[in-house]
Amino acid sequence: MSAVGINHVALEVGDLDEALAWWEDLFGPLRLRGRGPGMAFIDLGDQFVALEGNRRQPPDDARHFGLVVDDREAVRARAREAGHNVGAAGGSLRLRDPWGNVVEVVDYRDVQFTKAPEIAKALGLEGEKSARAQQELRNKGLAP
Repeated sequence: MSAVGINHVALEVGDLDEALAWWEDLFGPLRLRGRGPGMAFIDLGDQFVALEGNRRQPPDDARHFGLVVDDREAVRARAREAGHNVGAAGGSLRLRDPWGNVVEVVDYRDVQFTKAPEIAKALGLEGEKSARAQQELRNKGLAP
């Protein structure tokens, strides 16, 4: 038995509507998997992020999660337009929501994480992985 991936990440936020607006400012129109009292589920293809209202903890500093996107630099540009503090192109991209949750935005091409071919095609992720990501997969015996 072994762990093989992450199904979802759950984040506490102060206000669900404000949190959904923050996500939409950065990533465009959202598709919700569902919404109930105090919870909203943002669909990310075959995975999701769960937002839970009424945050009870202080802002995070180092704790974060990596969110995989199809174009990190497009997200950086959109974040800059929305007034977020972002670093230079090509560098890491970490965004802090109004409640202190830190989201590190990473490009699909640059990570080992790989979608099944039919899922990748449906999500428009048919491009090549970077040489570094391909080598990391080969080093683990997960790619030829």
